Amino acid sequence: MFLLYEYDIFWAFLIISSLIPILAFLISGILAPLSKGPEKLSSYESGIEPMGDAWLQFRIRYYMFALVFVVFDVETVFLYPWAMSFDVLGVSVFIEALIFVLILIVGSVYAWRKGALEWS
Repeated sequence: MFLLYEYDIFWAFLIISSLIPILAFLISGILAPLSKGPEKLSSYESGIEPMGDAWLQFRIRYYMFALVFVVFDVETVFLYPWAMSFDVLGVSVFIEALIFVLILIVGSVYAWRKGALEWS
């Protein structure tokens, strides 16, 4: 009996998901023009001439807000499987999940106190 029989769907999905980006790169390489014109070689392809200095100072708050969003997004990814098998895992896993959520709450309060979660 073939041991990986149950993984046929997985292998099919893996092959198809690997072929799609490879084919996209091959087709774009075939259809792309061979010679690049001056518009393609310019630094701005939108047609708008650059004005002023290219150096801009960005506020770090936007990146901090995005980072906090990613942390809580990852939290959701970890809590979803736990919630789906809650009845099987027991009380000790529930306590561990509460500690996990408590650590994330403390981290969000710390980020808020530092000013990373302000909207202004």
